[in-house]
Amino acid sequence: MEEQDLEAIMGLIIFSGNAKSDAMEAIQAAKAGDFDEAQVKIQSAEKSLVEAHHSQTALLSKEAQGENMKVTLLAVHSQDHLMTSIAFTDLAKEIIDLYQYQGEAIKG
Repeated sequence: MEEQDLEAIMGLIIFSGNAKSDAMEAIQAAKAGDFDEAQVKIQSAEKSLVEAHHSQTALLSKEAQGENMKVTLLAVHSQDHLMTSIAFTDLAKEIIDLYQYQGEAIKG
């Protein structure tokens, strides 16, 4: 595997992991009633997902140009991390909305 491919794969794993961690912290902040912090964390998660997409685009562009990469377990793992983080971040937004709605309903 080329070093450039490995860097892109590791970027996918790192940025996706950061996104998922930030999304979890956003949920925890919302649960505690700190919706401003929840939004900061969700925005951070989204920025990490953008960076992960840049890594993914680098790999996809090479393949589109005919430079096929050997599919390894690490490459599959990186894609799994990205897809899980995207889904988790989307769900985190919904959970934050639910906590916010619940808080407003309790206040009356």
